[in-house]
Amino acid sequence: MAVDESVIGTKTGAYHVVIERGPVDVFADAVTDRNPIYHSEEAAQAAGFDNIPAPPTYSFVMQHYGKFDDLQPDDPTGGKNPVADIMGPLMAGGGVILHGEESFEYHRPIVVGDVLDGDATVVDFYDKESKGSTMTFLVIETEWTDSRTGQPVVTERFNVIHRSPKK
Repeated sequence: MAVDESVIGTKTGAYHVVIERGPVDVFADAVTDRNPIYHSEEAAQAAGFDNIPAPPTYSFVMQHYGKFDDLQPDDPTGGKNPVADIMGPLMAGGGVILHGEESFEYHRPIVVGDVLDGDATVVDFYDKESKGSTMTFLVIETEWTDSRTGQPVVTERFNVIHRSPKK
């Protein structure tokens, strides 16, 4: 089955997040990183940071920790769930959804006190045959920028994969 590449460019969300010390500390503990720079402002500043930095991969969860409903931008999806709209028809034929690869391109560290805006978009949609199944990849990219300056902070990409039942 050929994928409908017209979904490339579809917005999947817009976010406004506030980076707070407590969630950064909890996340560092959750990923078992006891480096003092993630827990102490003094240690972070001694290491050359303006404030406590967020550990790598934090951008993947920060919208759950620092997204306050009253601060959110208008929803570019119109209240729809584009990921479900794209993957739902594939799931109707059976199979499983998998969380695939993630990648992060940091333009500067995320630090406590940052206020960031995220803009998420489908950037690729393709399939591959693998061991008797079709693997369909939906790639979503979120551009996180500093809300004060508009400068990029991190570009986050992740794959949602549908694996069809074996033929």
